[in-house]
Amino acid sequence: MSPVLALQMSARDPMFVVMLIIAASFVVIAAAMIVMAVVVSRVVRTVNNLERRAEPLLDRLGVLSEQVQEIAAQGKRVGEQVSLLSDHLTTASAHFSESAALLKEEVREIKQLVGYTTTEARTQVERVGATISRTNEQFSTTAMFIHAKLVSPARELAAVMAGIRRGLEVLVSPAPKELDQTYGEEEMFIG
Repeated sequence: MSPVLALQMSARDPMFVVMLIIAASFVVIAAAMIVMAVVVSRVVRTVNNLERRAEPLLDRLGVLSEQVQEIAAQGKRVGEQVSLLSDHLTTASAHFSESAALLKEEVREIKQLVGYTTTEARTQVERVGATISRTNEQFSTTAMFIHAKLVSPARELAAVMAGIRRGLEVLVSPAPKELDQTYGEEEMFIG
């Protein structure tokens, strides 16, 4: 019996199952990070588009009637983009199930690489624990980033848009007439 064969694990060995679970965990974590990166990049592009669209509105305050129509149209676009963002987040969970098929292929390839000793397997388990902790922290940091960079600015943008709309309504409305200019002498006669 050669020493190389003595270091290989059998499929019945409990550490073999642990190694498969570890490998599957790495693949799931990698897929989750890729999906989160795609979603964050789309959100960043959406915010950049919103900023580019908001700047021309401030420059065109001279044309009051066109601005009211543009503000209403941009409010609709913002609502569509927010619903699009929520659609992307719901499809992210659907992508996890599609990733399961890819995981099966990866597990087959990982079976060929399993040949580590018991000490190395314990080290890998500790690394996976640390990786999961880091992933959890990164997910929390990403959620806080999205809240700080998307949700809060979107609220502020909505408040600014509402203020601009109110200001335009005040500028567009006709000035009230004075009481003695409003009615002639004949109009005040009741009878």
